[in-house]
Amino acid sequence: MKRHLMKGSKVVFLALYLIFMVFPLYWIVITSLKPQKEIFSFPLKYWPSELTFENYINIIKISKFHVYIANSLLISLSAALIVCCIAVLSAYVLARYKFRSHRQVMLGFFLTQMLPGFVALAPLYLLMSRLDLINTRYSLILMYTVGLIPFSTILLKGFFERIPSSLEEAAMIDGCSRLSALIRVIMPVMMNGIAATFIFAFVQNWNELFMAVLFIDNESLKTLPVAMNSFVMKFDVDWGAMSAGTVLSVIPTIALFAIAQRFIVEGLTQGAVKG
Repeated sequence: MKRHLMKGSKVVFLALYLIFMVFPLYWIVITSLKPQKEIFSFPLKYWPSELTFENYINIIKISKFHVYIANSLLISLSAALIVCCIAVLSAYVLARYKFRSHRQVMLGFFLTQMLPGFVALAPLYLLMSRLDLINTRYSLILMYTVGLIPFSTILLKGFFERIPSSLEEAAMIDGCSRLSALIRVIMPVMMNGIAATFIFAFVQNWNELFMAVLFIDNESLKTLPVAMNSFVMKFDVDWGAMSAGTVLSVIPTIALFAIAQRFIVEGLTQGAVKG
């Protein structure tokens, strides 16, 4: 009896936890499909009297939503690709070579993860201004790349340490250079880790707001989070448009996770073993 009671309580707890986690997403989707008059109705309606795509039509017609999505995709993909390329090389060096300042470099990488990003916004703005990169996509790509290299390097270092160095040594005996052995032999073996790192970098770039607000003021260069922030007005919030925009903005990340789910799970669990 006690065993069945414990099992039933676990099921109830997990069901309540699932509802607690899923309900915000459900409410956002339902709000995006409600007519404006029902969004602020009282008592609350957990299902609209009529479903409408008015909010989606408005944000696509009135705002440059397709431009914002294109900007976010371009900047996020570019920065994530650059991060992976640099992090693979730096993680390989840290995993395979034990040079004099090895511990100091790793300590520096870990320290960068302890500082909140907005602390550096003011000096970064001055730097970008002197480089004449304000209101350009290059400023965001550069900042996103620099900000994500330390963590991506730490993550990929764990993958390299799981792969025996005898693999690349055998490739070098067969005539490969060290770089060629890395590209042809090691990287295919750790593709799960690279994919997990790429997805992590892409999602971080896709959701970033503070730097995008600071460095971009041109309407045609704004990213999706900046456009979503514009729905918050001084005395009001356009909840219908914001909910519709939120639903549209999560579609690319959901699709990416659905496609690469296997790589994410295998990659993160393997890379977390050694650091």
